[in-house]
Amino acid sequence: MPKMKTHKGSQKRFKRTGSGKMKRSHAYTSHLFANKSQKQKRKLRKGALVSAGDYRRIKAMIPNK
Repeated sequence: MPKMKTHKGSQKRFKRTGSGKMKRSHAYTSHLFANKSQKQKRKLRKGALVSAGDYRRIKAMIPNK
């Protein structure tokens, strides 16, 4: 059986934490910052964890990580 190939787009977007969870970055962070509040921009800076519903799907796209 052939090897599972890594989904390259997912590989660039998600990282694994030390405890094995998946880390992601927030959306809405590329442009149009004049319309967003300072509080919203500050909260978007930090990373977030992948939700439980999406975890299995993302883990399948990144098999070797």
